Amino acid sequence: MKEPVPASEEDINLRIARRVRELRSARAETMDSLAARSGVSKSMISLIERGEASPTAVVLEKLAAGLGVAMAALFGPDKSAQQQPLSRRTDQAIWKDPESGYLRRNLSPTNWPTPIQLVEVHFPAGARVAYESSNRKPALEQQVWVLQGQIELTLGDEKFALKAGDCLAIRVDRPLVFSNPSTQAARYLLAVCDPSVPSLLQ
Repeated sequence: MKEPVPASEEDINLRIARRVRELRSARAETMDSLAARSGVSKSMISLIERGEASPTAVVLEKLAAGLGVAMAALFGPDKSAQQQPLSRRTDQAIWKDPESGYLRRNLSPTNWPTPIQLVEVHFPAGARVAYESSNRKPALEQQVWVLQGQIELTLGDEKFALKAGDCLAIRVDRPLVFSNPSTQAARYLLAVCDPSVPSLLQ
C-alpha cells in the first residue's frame, strides 16, 4: 500500500497553531479555561499555538473536544479562506501522528458549510490510538468504512473487528480505541458529523 506524503512538520504545525488560536478566540476561551475544559496543560496549549510542538492525535482530540469541534477542524485553513465546494486531491491536508505513525488526509472541501467531514486514514500495522471521547457535548456521530486491511475498534466495552468492506456506525460518547492487530497496514474512511458546523440547509 502506497502511503500519501504528509505536509512538512513545520507547515502542518503552523496550520494547527493558527486554527487553535482562531477557534479559541472565537469562543472567548483563555488558555486557562481551554486547559480546564480539554485536559491539555496550559503550557502544551501555548507550545501548540506557537507552532513549537508536534502534538499527538490524542492531544489534538482533547483540544478539539474542548473547543467543541471535530478534530478535522484543526487541520483546515483559517476562516478567511474562500469556501470551495470542490476539494482537489493535491490540496487536501495530510498529517502524521508522531506517536502511532498513522496518516490522516482531510478529504472535505475547504470551509464548506456542512456538518459532514470525510477523512481518509492509513493505519500502520500494530498501530493503536486511544481517544478519551466521552466528554463531548453533543457527541459526534461517526461511520468507519474499511477500504483495505483490517482494524479493531473498541467503544467503551464494545469491541468490533472490521475487515475490508465493513462499515460501522457509532456515537462517540465513550472512550474510543482504534487498533490494527495485523501485520499489514490498513486504510479506512472516517465520516464525521460535526453538529458545531452549520449546514447550507439551516
